[in-house]
Amino acid sequence: MRRSNNELKNAVVAGKNVYLRKPTRRDMKEFLALNRASTELHRGLVSPPIEGPQFTVFLERCRRADTACFFICRVEDRRIAGSINLSQIFLGGFRNAYLGYFIGAPYAGRGYMTEAIRLMLRHAFTHLKLHRLEANIQPGNVASTALVQDAGFVREGYSRRYLKVCGRWRDHERWAILAEDWKTASRQKR
Repeated sequence: MRRSNNELKNAVVAGKNVYLRKPTRRDMKEFLALNRASTELHRGLVSPPIEGPQFTVFLERCRRADTACFFICRVEDRRIAGSINLSQIFLGGFRNAYLGYFIGAPYAGRGYMTEAIRLMLRHAFTHLKLHRLEANIQPGNVASTALVQDAGFVREGYSRRYLKVCGRWRDHERWAILAEDWKTASRQKR
């Protein structure tokens, strides 16, 4: 599906190869097809929607006030490559959120998620004015661990049977990044 050039106007934040935009009902067919084609890659790590009713629940969750949910779209053809979100956004004295993400199998290993995480950090720390982001990653998920390390996250701990993923309670490593660490790293990369 070729999308119009006007779609980039809907980007919340854009980079060189990808941009982040809010999901809409019209995305259902493309997103579900991507997730169905990615079941082997996602096995045991994430359970994205693969059926219409699951997509409806996904959209409802994306519209919550304590969530910032975006599709990762390729600039070159506007295709949905994955999803990235901040959940349980706390403001006040905490100013924290949890980062979640997944990429579709056809787009894995091509640098799109690296760029998407950087865009999400910029959105979280400049637009939302958060102080801290946390990413919880299963110990065997080497690719995801490399992504957050590259983005500047620091391993803070290990939580046994922390999250129920794909029907099982799974151990997770806790990784976090602070706004001041991100700002320092961003200045150094210029």
